[in-house]
Amino acid sequence: MDYRVLATVFGVVFIAELGDKTQLATMLFAADREVSKWTVFIGASLALVVASAIGVLAGGILSHYISEKQLHYIAGTGFILIGIWTLVRA
Repeated sequence: MDYRVLATVFGVVFIAELGDKTQLATMLFAADREVSKWTVFIGASLALVVASAIGVLAGGILSHYISEKQLHYIAGTGFILIGIWTLVRA
């Protein structure tokens, strides 16, 4: 196992997930006194695992058809467009 890659992926995903809509939704579910915190934790964890698995599978498939450099450009352009769209809507 490449621990540098593991640490990098962990750090990037951890920082990206802090304060996003997913974390806020999870906090709202956990704030309900009648709901088990373990149930919320397990549900949120499974959701993140499945979403990550989809990303890994999609990346693996796309890498057979598109070069890594092109994927970086596509991802970067996508993030810029989402940022512009968010600013326009604000």
